[in-house]
Amino acid sequence: MKKILILTLFTMSLNVVAQNTMSPELLWKLGRVTALGISKDGKNVVYSVSTPSIEENKSSSKFYTIPVIGGNATEVTDTKSLLSDKNISPDGKYLVYNEEVKIDKVHGKDYYPELEKSNVQIYNGLDYRHWDTWNEGKFNHVFYSGVPADNVRLAAPIDIMAGENFDSPQKPFGGDEDYIWSPDSKSILYVSKKVAGTKYAISTNTNIYEYNLETKKTSNRTEANLGYDTNPVFSPQGNLTYLQMKRDGYEADKNDIIVDFKGMKMNLTANWDNSVASFSWSKDGKKVYFLAAIDGTQQLFEVNFPGVTRIAITVTQLTFGDFDVHDIVDITADNAIVTRTDMNHALEIYSYNLKKKTWLQLTKVNNDAYAKLALPKYERRYVTTTDGKKMLVWVILPPNFDATKKYPTLLYCQGGPQSPLTQSYSFRWNFSLMASQGYIVVAPNRRGMYGHGQAWNEQISGDWGGQVMQDYLSAIDNVTKEKYVDKSRLGCVGASYGGYSVFYLAGIHNNRFKTFIAHDGVFNTQSMFGTTEEVFFNNWDFGGAYWEKDNKIAQQTYTKFNPINYVEKWNTPILIIQGGNDFRVPIGQGQEAFQAAQLRGINSRLLYFPEENHWVLKPQNAQVWQKEFYKWLKETL
Repeated sequence: MKKILILTLFTMSLNVVAQNTMSPELLWKLGRVTALGISKDGKNVVYSVSTPSIEENKSSSKFYTIPVIGGNATEVTDTKSLLSDKNISPDGKYLVYNEEVKIDKVHGKDYYPELEKSNVQIYNGLDYRHWDTWNEGKFNHVFYSGVPADNVRLAAPIDIMAGENFDSPQKPFGGDEDYIWSPDSKSILYVSKKVAGTKYAISTNTNIYEYNLETKKTSNRTEANLGYDTNPVFSPQGNLTYLQMKRDGYEADKNDIIVDFKGMKMNLTANWDNSVASFSWSKDGKKVYFLAAIDGTQQLFEVNFPGVTRIAITVTQLTFGDFDVHDIVDITADNAIVTRTDMNHALEIYSYNLKKKTWLQLTKVNNDAYAKLALPKYERRYVTTTDGKKMLVWVILPPNFDATKKYPTLLYCQGGPQSPLTQSYSFRWNFSLMASQGYIVVAPNRRGMYGHGQAWNEQISGDWGGQVMQDYLSAIDNVTKEKYVDKSRLGCVGASYGGYSVFYLAGIHNNRFKTFIAHDGVFNTQSMFGTTEEVFFNNWDFGGAYWEKDNKIAQQTYTKFNPINYVEKWNTPILIIQGGNDFRVPIGQGQEAFQAAQLRGINSRLLYFPEENHWVLKPQNAQVWQKEFYKWLKETL
């Protein structure tokens, strides 16, 4: 009897543990896995695990290896000796790297050395600030130097961009993927947008340049293309390969794989109606593997390389399922080593057998944490839009969902505006966490989402407040037909373009929603055009400038599609979140919205992060964000 009682209590305790749900504190204790590559001997995956410390307000990392065939992880202290260094020339003689170089005069003391205590900044063109950093006249330049046996740089490095006020790697997000060695070690290829000032702010025309070590001359390998040219690599046969967008000023154009083959630019994905995220060559040079969004997920694809043959180019999807293949780490004849996420699980490293179509999870950094949780359930729903199209809507249901109960429900508005809404795992806008707090989450793949064809993606440009708003309302109206949705407790949340969506819907929702949350959202399209830094974005997506009175698309953006023109209809509580160092959607957008809400007598709150940019990156600030987010929902929903 005593044994039975102990067993019963033990079983009950397990059930209690299994019913725990995700919390903001636990979310930020999860290990964040980054695959660094395959070891030189091909036997192990090398990776890091970063763990944020809320107490210390910073993150620390540890490094590990794990066999590619599966097994136990081993902690290591030195990763350089394990991994091949792409920055060392193939002949082993040189090292390529980048450093910041002061080129332009910007500060008062640059012009007037005797006034060294002045803090004036002087600009003669745009690009005076970018994302979260002011331009101080410094630019990333590519250098190379000799390399001794211990891989320490030798003296007298050579700046291959000497005197140029251009960047490589590209700011603010570029890294050493922006430069590579040629297979013969005779040249360095690098990505740069070689325009400055105002021209820089209105253009996306990056090119791939080749610097010859012997002649010291630079040539432009992609001069004919006017849009983005990025991610250069060489095929096993020595053919330059890269990603390309065709149109200047359009940051969300179709991204294609280009192979420079015998003087001909061969577009491998020209006839495939989606956009490539990243790619990797097969070892034999006969195929290119790539990642792309498709129907609400990101999957692994392959495309054959025909070379001089007349074989048709064919794109084939290799992986299927409700998850995202996030990174390609390495691909052999039989297996693809990749990373994966889904809405309930942070990134881990997997091996996918290309022939058997089976998965093997290699790293299990967060398995123990998830095993103690009751996780939400996510469902696909296809909704007919007002213009008769089929739209995917992700519906995320709370843990231990009971269809006989009624739940408060959140419409999630994605940023971008052109970005995929797939099975990714965010550490801020986390659907699993939202649902675990008792909310149903409705996440529509509205117009502007990758993975549903280029036309679907492009329709949002110049139409910010048009069909896409009807897509949002179609999604929430469809889901609220379910008996388990509490129609009296609907909220609407989003960031960036999603924040714009919140501001706009607040004026047209016809009392559907009981509360709103907008983070770094565009509130006034006219002042946004006058203060944002990547002007090319607004030129394209707004249709032009607000002073172009004969431009029908632009005038519609600044009038009909401007949230400020609907403030008189605001009647719902709203939380407004703004980063002080966000230069993409500058601080005035949040200030204008909060001031309007307050003067209108609307229950509103401003959550201001002075040192954060378009995101919230510091652990303690992230915790405040989460606490205020759910506090607001509890108060108003």
